[in-house]
Amino acid sequence: MRTDDFWQLIDRAREGGGGEPDAIAARAVALLAERDPDDIVEYAHHQRRVLAASYRVDLWGAAYLINGGASGDGFEYFRGWLMTQGRAVFARAVADPDSLAELPRVRAAALSGEEFECEDMLAVSWEAYRKATAADLPADRDPVPVPDLNDFWDFDDDEEARRRLPRLAALFVEPPAE
Repeated sequence: MRTDDFWQLIDRAREGGGGEPDAIAARAVALLAERDPDDIVEYAHHQRRVLAASYRVDLWGAAYLINGGASGDGFEYFRGWLMTQGRAVFARAVADPDSLAELPRVRAAALSGEEFECEDMLAVSWEAYRKATAADLPADRDPVPVPDLNDFWDFDDDEEARRRLPRLAALFVEPPAE
């Protein structure tokens, strides 16, 4: 599966998902389950590559600010949500995590406290394969390496957050008054 095919499937799921992350994930499962099992395996491999590429310290810091904290699992689920936002938003956030401050829903979350996670998006290939074949998705024979995160910073350090993610810090370190 090529990168374009991967994101086109997610875009199609977004069209029928009503904008809610879990609905988008469910639609992605349905769409992927219609494909050949080999395509589902390729989707899973590509998703692991996308997740590995987004395994970045400053993106984790953005998730931490936006969601009021982010454990290792919380960061995974945040990136699942980020996938439901589509290719352009995802790519921009990986390149510049502070760009998430431009999303209206993220801006609104500074007041509402809404958190952004979608664990179901991470299980799309597993669920689709099970639905299509009644079997478990085979183990990846070509694992994707995960980058080393040696550049962690203290996500609770307000000054460091302002320096690294100024637009998000303006929203979440000192949230705007209602």
